[in-house]
Amino acid sequence: MATVEKMPMLQEGHDKLTADLKRLKEERPQVVDAIEEARAHGDLSENAEYHAAKERQGQIEASINDIEDKLSRAQIIDPKDLSGDKIVFGATVTLLDEDDKPVKYQIVGQTEADAKSGRISYNSPLGRALIGRKVEDEVEVSVPAGDRYYLVSKIEFI
Repeated sequence: MATVEKMPMLQEGHDKLTADLKRLKEERPQVVDAIEEARAHGDLSENAEYHAAKERQGQIEASINDIEDKLSRAQIIDPKDLSGDKIVFGATVTLLDEDDKPVKYQIVGQTEADAKSGRISYNSPLGRALIGRKVEDEVEVSVPAGDRYYLVSKIEFI
């Protein structure tokens, strides 16, 4: 019997997925109406509106299935409930790069990751390298731009 892999995420990520699911389910009937309207125009083989609406319907259904799967496997983690001296999912980490310039990241789920806003996935190369590390640990990460070296200077659960 296969085990279902849990998908860790913050409450914020769960709320966003739930909102996306609601929006897609509300769009569903509009696409069905568009298909019916395009079908009424006659010959379906050369009906661009019909084909576009059918394609959109397929995209919506695939997205709904994907989001429902993620929500069914969601394991919501609140960083404020965490503590300890090791980096874990949900932790906010301050690192010093090779120039002793501080960079701050929060370890989040795949659906919540946004490196520009300082949120990296636990599955990313840096996320995987950080999990389990402590303050003063040195971290080496291989990224497409080359090897990067960091020093863990602070771990917070906020």
